[in-house]
Parts: sequence; C-alpha cells; structure tokens
Amino acid sequence: MNNQLTIQLNSFAYKNGLPKDDSGNGGGFVFDCRFLPNPGRLDEYKSLTGNDREVINYFQQFPEMQWFVQHAVDLLRPVIDNYEEREFTNLMVSFGCTGGQHRSVYCANAVFFELKEQSNAVLKLSHRELNMHSK
Repeated sequence: MNNQLTIQLNSFAYKNGLPKDDSGNGGGFVFDCRFLPNPGRLDEYKSLTGNDREVINYFQQFPEMQWFVQHAVDLLRPVIDNYEEREFTNLMVSFGCTGGQHRSVYCANAVFFELKEQSNAVLKLSHRELNMHSK
C-alpha cells in the first residue's frame, strides 16, 4: 500500500464550531460528549483539563465514560480497515463538548491511545481549545 491512512483526532467546543478539515474531505466523524459527566461544573476541576490525572481519575469512576470510548473505537475499527483497504489517506474524528476542556479532551485522548494499539495508521491528536489558550 502506497498511501498510509492518517487519522486526525480532535477535541473541540461546540460553541466555537466544528473543527476545520484541512484534508479537503469536508469532515468526518463527530461525537457529542455533552451527555457525559462534566467535571467542569466542580470547582476543583475547573482549571484542569482532560489531560490532567485528577480529571482522568474522575472520569474513570463513570462506567458510561468507558462505554462511550469503547463504542467509539468499535465503530471506527471497521471504518479504518475499509479506508486502509481502499487506500484512503485521511479520516477525521472529532469529540465535542461545551468548553472543549474536559470531556472532549479525555475522549479524544482515550480513543487515540486505543487506536495506537490497534492500527498502523498515522495518528494525529489536536485539542483545539487547549491550543487556543496556550498561544
């Protein structure tokens, strides 16, 4: 196979719109994380992100979080196989929540690490709102 699949995983805040697809394909999968438990409503987590150990530990106590991540991976697996067979070069997968800080970041990270173990695709990870704040 000459064309290796690149999977772009994103986290984002819905209030700032969907992430831009630079591949020219017009987007991809968008998963809504707003139904999941929100640590951003709790003072001790407000200044943290889905990258922080405290938030990760918070999420790991909720079975629905693990259920959601696993189902997203299970949905993506056959798509990735199909895209690789057809020599597609790009797939975008985005996870959105209210602020793009906790739930979407955690989910994008969790799916990234699951796919890293299971796929030969090139994986890229971007947290749009976190990147906006760090500039």
